[in-house]
Amino acid sequence: MEPTPELSPHHAYPDHWEADVVLRDGGTARIRPITTEDAERLVSFYEQVSDESKYYRFFAPYPRLSDRDVHRFTHHDYVDRVGLAVTIGGEFIGTVRFDRINDQGRPASAPADEAEVAFLVQDAHQGRGVASALLEHIAAVARERGIRRFAAEVLPANNKMIKVFRDAGYTQQRSFEDGSVHLTLDLEPTEKSLAVQRGREQRAEARSVQRLLAPGSVAVIGTGRTPGGVGRTVLRNLLAAGFTGRTYAVNRAFDEGLATLDGVPAHRSLGEIDERVDLAVIAVPAHRVPEAVADCGEHGVQGLVVLSAGYAERGSAGRELQRELVRQARSYGMRIIGPNAFGIINTAESVRLNASLAPESPARGRIGLFTQSGAIGIALLSGLHRRGAGLSSFISAGNRADVSGNDFLQYSFEDQDTDVALLYLESLGNPRKFTRLARRTAAVKPVVVVKGARHSGTNPPGHAVPVSRIPDATVSALMRQAGVIRVDTVTEMVDAGLLLAGQPLPAGPRVAILGNSESLGLLTYDACLAEGLRPRPPRDLTTAASPQDFRDALAEALADGTCDAVIVTAIPWVGENGEAETGDGEVLAAALRGAAAGGPAKPVAVVHVEIGGLAEALAAASSTAAPRTRPTTLAGRPAAAPGAPTGAAPATATAPTGPGTEAPAEPAGAAGTTEPTEPAGTTEPEAAGPPARPGRIPAYPAAERAVRAMAEAVKYAQWRRQAATPGKVPEFLDETTDEPGAAALIDTLLGPAPDPRGRPLTHDEARELLGRYGIPVRPTLPAPDPEAAVAAAARLGYPVALKTTAPHLRHRADLGGVRLDLTDEDALRRAYAEVTELLGKPAELLPVVQSMAPRGVDTVVRASIDAAAGAVLSFGLAGAPSELLGDTAHRLVPATDRDAAELIRSIKAAPVLFGWRGSAPVDTPALEELLLRLSRLVDDHPEVVSVALEPVVVAPQGLTVLGATVRLAPPPPRGDLGPRRLPNY
Repeated sequence: MEPTPELSPHHAYPDHWEADVVLRDGGTARIRPITTEDAERLVSFYEQVSDESKYYRFFAPYPRLSDRDVHRFTHHDYVDRVGLAVTIGGEFIGTVRFDRINDQGRPASAPADEAEVAFLVQDAHQGRGVASALLEHIAAVARERGIRRFAAEVLPANNKMIKVFRDAGYTQQRSFEDGSVHLTLDLEPTEKSLAVQRGREQRAEARSVQRLLAPGSVAVIGTGRTPGGVGRTVLRNLLAAGFTGRTYAVNRAFDEGLATLDGVPAHRSLGEIDERVDLAVIAVPAHRVPEAVADCGEHGVQGLVVLSAGYAERGSAGRELQRELVRQARSYGMRIIGPNAFGIINTAESVRLNASLAPESPARGRIGLFTQSGAIGIALLSGLHRRGAGLSSFISAGNRADVSGNDFLQYSFEDQDTDVALLYLESLGNPRKFTRLARRTAAVKPVVVVKGARHSGTNPPGHAVPVSRIPDATVSALMRQAGVIRVDTVTEMVDAGLLLAGQPLPAGPRVAILGNSESLGLLTYDACLAEGLRPRPPRDLTTAASPQDFRDALAEALADGTCDAVIVTAIPWVGENGEAETGDGEVLAAALRGAAAGGPAKPVAVVHVEIGGLAEALAAASSTAAPRTRPTTLAGRPAAAPGAPTGAAPATATAPTGPGTEAPAEPAGAAGTTEPTEPAGTTEPEAAGPPARPGRIPAYPAAERAVRAMAEAVKYAQWRRQAATPGKVPEFLDETTDEPGAAALIDTLLGPAPDPRGRPLTHDEARELLGRYGIPVRPTLPAPDPEAAVAAAARLGYPVALKTTAPHLRHRADLGGVRLDLTDEDALRRAYAEVTELLGKPAELLPVVQSMAPRGVDTVVRASIDAAAGAVLSFGLAGAPSELLGDTAHRLVPATDRDAAELIRSIKAAPVLFGWRGSAPVDTPALEELLLRLSRLVDDHPEVVSVALEPVVVAPQGLTVLGATVRLAPPPPRGDLGPRRLPNY
């Protein structure tokens, strides 16, 4: 007999199960546990469900819920019986519940690990992915409560519900019994289930941004009655851009007789508008925003752009207002850009939206731009406009309380109008997710990032996000690993963006330089060497060179198989009277354009000095807004063959979840239909074709800027070629790896009630744990007095080393605390006496004895877990290179074989490992294996929160780990592995 709620153990309300989610169509909803106060909501919800859906749920006509049903479905112990609801506007639109059962299918309690699960989704919301979102969350709840399997009975005709289970990616079994389909799902996450989850997340979040950028109608709430003011300015900009949808001016202070304002309908509230408004731009004082948001939510607005200030940038009180704003908007299913935003722009011909404070809408182009700063956004828009570049989309997120850079990456990945994504970020709300999304996006189109507030140690005002404690240099290294082009300034971002949006990717680092100035050519040559490029000797065309000479020289350079890119330098030529002439920039631009169009597809950049009209002519030479019927440049063209230097995979309608990974199709949801997967803003697929010809040729006023942009393109192209054939994570399934033994040892060391702060391991404990993963640590024996030191040496065997291990002397051989190559007892006693006389008493020095290792290069290998970024593997040379100069490389865990090889080669001191100045090269394969083993250890066991192997002496044959420190702690939560949810900032 089923235990009644009154007799069951009751647990406190689990508020950590509450989550805001983005549904398939881009709207938001809230998932939360069902409580005893939900009786009326449940009855109302059930009344709106069709008879067919009720039949599928209860296997019989069930027109209404009895009082007993309502009581049962609203009273849960949150352990053996759990119910979750999806709400919009406070009302239920879907529910799910599970009941723990035993082997006979009867109600049970723990340790029974199976539960029966059932769903019900309101018909009006079927097809939005409600059931699939509920399945993710109820599965996570079940795992938390010790349930490992779900059982479900489904009528054979309920194909949509069967599809939800089938497409979830879990291991499952199916049988037909007594007229119904019996399904059993193993709830352990699989690679497929995670891919399905991330694929759904990507499409939903991309769609949510697309709804904001491509509305059918816009209402400006707070439009002033007189010219001027924020609201009236946005309305004017919407009209000036030629917005293709319907526009409304809204202000509760309008006179009742006012019908139009600036030629658009004027209303006192959204309720007066006859149709549903898609996007609302809110420009009212902060204290009036809640009223405006409620008006929007009650009338079906899909998204908000909140320009109003006075939120988290004003302190703790404003931060709470901001949180309440997000909660209120999400309760109605709306997403927010802002508050304190500058606005949004979409230049697509079918939209032409300028819902921003920018007085002039940028030209249509292939660059997508996201910024967290209005001031930086203004500067970037101005800089791009000044250099003739166009945009596909622009979002200035302000305090980014909701829509973030991660959402923009999701949108950019699918948007076929965007070839390059530029982001100015001041904070990373979820670094782990950012690197995952950036890696996937960078595999098909460049992602260029400027990170502000790098060294402040705090988040900028208004950015209430988790704080990552990893250094900025580590963040930069992890971005590079993900294929992100990280630059230091917004000027560099524009420089790189212009080149990447208009030119093919270079096949390598070989650069031809030509021009009419020997000095400018030499400056360019030096800049190329400084950036790690391989320039050919500059070709001087002399100051008498004509535009035709430039054309011939460029055509020859492009046809040369020994160069991968060309930089053209140009100065005003000297006329017959000896005076400098600026010349006709349009003529020179036409010559360069003609040569680039007729030669092989290689990137071309121009460095010019005071040649009037050249930059403008080059910018106008070829619009970056490529017609949809021709192949687009760089990211928009069809995928190149593996290893090809140019070209990129197009952003397709059904987007993969990562390089080389195809996302499973989105399931329909309970009694739903499959949502169309056409990406935002497209009406036809991208045309296929050969690699694109060079488009607009970017011009730069300084050689260093052009070369730096070209160097970034070269490094990105190399990353793309490598990403086409990604590295592998070795399994190490040999006798030197004992994962179960390591797990048991960790459980023992942490104990049944581990300290949340964790605990460091002793030397012997660390040796034992590392040994489980084939990482031997050379033993050390304590030497509290000379006799103990002699006994230790006799046990270990001569020669030995005597080392102090006091924290202030650890790894400081320069202070005299390390004595090496002690070959006998007399030498050991003398060394012991000298060290204690020089540095202090043995009790202070904590001396140890260790057998000597083969000579080699001293290195440091570390792994640590950052709560926000995840596990990070680090490598450097021991001593001054890493400690003083910061010459340390980093990679995210799990590291692949390619990551390990790149890790040891990416530090500046790497030549020391490969035979620098005639020294013997060391055993780098052994070092790579050590890195991979450590990566595997921390990836398999998140309780290992930090490991430092120092020093690791790498010899010509093999290596020796002389010291190891390990810290264990309860593992931090992994939000990226749980069900998808929006962050709660």
